[in-house]
Amino acid sequence: MPRRRRLFHPLWLLVSLPLYMGWRLIPPLMLGPLGSLGAAALLAGISILVPISVRRSDRLAWAGLTGLGFLSTLLVMTVLRDLLLGLAAPFLDPAPLATLIQASARCALALAALITIVGLLIARRPRLVEVDVPIPDLPEPLWGFSIAQITDVHIGSTIRRGFVERLVSRVNDLEADLIAVTGDLVDGSVQHLSEHAAPLAKLNARHGCYFVTGNHEYYSGEPAWTLEIQRLGMTVLKNRHVVLHHDGALLVVAGVDDPGAPRFHPEQRSDPAGALHGAPAGAGARILLAHQPSSAAAAARAGFDLQISGHTHGGQFWPWNHFVRFFQPFTAGLHRLKDLWVYVSRGTGYWGPPNRFGVPSEITRIRLVHAAAGTAGAPPLDRSPRQ
Repeated sequence: MPRRRRLFHPLWLLVSLPLYMGWRLIPPLMLGPLGSLGAAALLAGISILVPISVRRSDRLAWAGLTGLGFLSTLLVMTVLRDLLLGLAAPFLDPAPLATLIQASARCALALAALITIVGLLIARRPRLVEVDVPIPDLPEPLWGFSIAQITDVHIGSTIRRGFVERLVSRVNDLEADLIAVTGDLVDGSVQHLSEHAAPLAKLNARHGCYFVTGNHEYYSGEPAWTLEIQRLGMTVLKNRHVVLHHDGALLVVAGVDDPGAPRFHPEQRSDPAGALHGAPAGAGARILLAHQPSSAAAAARAGFDLQISGHTHGGQFWPWNHFVRFFQPFTAGLHRLKDLWVYVSRGTGYWGPPNRFGVPSEITRIRLVHAAAGTAGAPPLDRSPRQ
């Protein structure tokens, strides 16, 4: 391993970052020798638990991944505290400064714990987000056509069968015309997770349930999962489309593989134009299911009216929601790219830490509406919080 890569190895981070947090926060708490030793041991224990917990028992995974979220937030709080102290120190006498040092250490720990707990509660309760998308010249039979979207469920260490059963029940209660599952459904092999994915077989909509791959399907064994998802009754759209007949109107629904697929299977590349090849010219609307928002430019060139995506998690939890925009063209919500509408879900589950502080998870109901119901300023019809 090159020297530079060794310096940034994850194990070094797991050691150095807790050391930094302990050095900056434990002494000001004035816990005494035993208390300080106990606090340091607790911080070290959480750090050690993180890398060994992911593929262990459910309880160990919960402890490790919740601890990871806590450490992530505590790191942010420690850095912000140090910035505050650096700005305040030149203006304070020694006594007030000492008080601020102690109080800010307590606040950093309390806020990190509060954000972890609140974020966990939010993460386990996806909320319903309703979005109206105005389509020019939309045939009247398609007015109000509804799509229930779930994405980035990440069935795995802490998202298990019970969560999936509740999710399926809520989606079916929407009585949507179509269900779209836009990737990152799982985090693990079919062998380990088929029992927990099984309730998805009960997803029910008038025109069926459609699935496209996300990057985590490829990490988890995409060929096996594609077969399993088909066995569960979903239609997998791999650079192809289907034509739906809805009360006399035609609707094209296409899907593409994740852009990262060629790293695992060179023959599988995301191809929005190819997915639309042969589609009837007179369709009332052309909809693309694509895991990543980055497919939008190609989708716009191909002539789609709407792209439905996930992948970003909206940043998942504060403050990382402010950074995801540097890696994807759209972070969350409804956006416009030339003649294409792009809706990006914040995700239905979560990856890694069970934390959704400031970025609620969602089940999305998208309705197609005639363009007369909205204008080029239609994003306000997205009744979800903006990021």
